[in-house]
This record gives sequence, structure tokens and C-alpha cells, in this order.
Amino acid sequence: MPRLIAVVIGLFALLAAPAGLAADPWKEGTHYFLISPPQRTSVPAGKVEVLEVFSYGCPACYSFEPVMRKLAAALPANARIAHLPAAFNPSEGWPMFQRAYLAAQAMGIADRTHQAMYDAVWKTGELGIVDPATGKLKKNLPTIEDAARFYAREAGVKPEAFLATAKSFAIDARMKAADRQIIEMRVDRTPTLVVNGKYRLHAQSAGGYDELIALVKWLVEKESDGKT
Repeated sequence: MPRLIAVVIGLFALLAAPAGLAADPWKEGTHYFLISPPQRTSVPAGKVEVLEVFSYGCPACYSFEPVMRKLAAALPANARIAHLPAAFNPSEGWPMFQRAYLAAQAMGIADRTHQAMYDAVWKTGELGIVDPATGKLKKNLPTIEDAARFYAREAGVKPEAFLATAKSFAIDARMKAADRQIIEMRVDRTPTLVVNGKYRLHAQSAGGYDELIALVKWLVEKESDGKT
């Protein structure tokens, strides 16, 4: 009987243990992947970067935008959303979209035109890459000049000013740096999220959109040492 009582007490102690002592809900190598060496981030000291690797030419990224908005609203005050455009699918115009985003970012108009750019590709078709009649890729994909006209209308920048920025040596260098960073982070799909330059994950690894949001919050807390 004493032994039985001891077992019952032991089980009760386990059940009553603080939640913090429970096993971590997420497993490295399954739900998220460690990036080694860690990458530099674009946020100030004390902040945690949540970086989305994306492309305007990626239909999955367009579908993911509502999740990104939901994630942004769920993050603590010390977390910052950032974006890194990928170019590894040139057959669908991704290098042009990468150049356009980086130029818009340099001109300070990327954030306020972000959703409109997605809509121009996938909703209105102004910068569409798919022929709606055939469902196939267009023979003539949108050009950086087409993007300049879009930004002129949406952000009020002169097309020639946008093109001068987009075709500059500085943007060429930023495109190469973005490509190099994506390779170093071993990003193989879009959209992919990278938390604080250290942890790579996506909806498939997390197990779904809600799980991804919960996992990102958990990783942000891990990087914050509990300070939000």
C-alpha cells in the first residue's frame, strides 16, 4: 500500500507541475530548422525580426498575405516584420518583381503598396503573369517599365525616377545580396519565414497556418528571453 500511495503522489506531482516544465511543443528539425551561421537582421538591437521570403509572382505568397496580417497582429511589441524578395523562379518573372520591390523599398513606398502589388498580379491582372483565358504563363511577362507605371499610380512617384532607382548599381547589389542570403538560409520555397536570422520555418513544417503563428510567437519569445 505505501508503494501505491507513493506512485499516486508522484503522478499527481507530474500533473501539477508548472506549464513551463512541460516538454517544448515544437521540435527543431521537424517544425523549424536552425540556420547556421545565423544571419544578420535588419532590426534595431533589442528587437526580433520575423522575415518573410516571398515573391509577388508566387501564388502561395498571395494566398498567405492574410496569414501574415494575422501574424503581425499577434506578435509582441518587440517583434518586427520584414520582407526579402526571392528571384529563384525566373520563368515566372520573379527577378523583375524582386527588383521592383527593392526599388520601392529604397524609395520608401514598399510597405504602402505591398498589397496593391499582389492585387495587380493576381486580382486585376495589371501585372499578371498568367493568361486568364488559358491559365498558362504569358509569353510576354510584365517588365520593370510596367511596374514603374504601377508605382506611379499607386504611390505618386515619377516613372523615370522609379526606373532610375530600379536600374541602379545599388539595386543590382541588393539583388545579389538577397539571392546570396536566401541561399545561405537554405530557403527552398516561398513563403518561408525566418525568425531573428536563426530559425527557418513554413506552413508545411509547422503543420498549418494557425500552428505557424503559434510557432513564430514561441520562437520570438525564445529570442526575447521573455522580454516583450
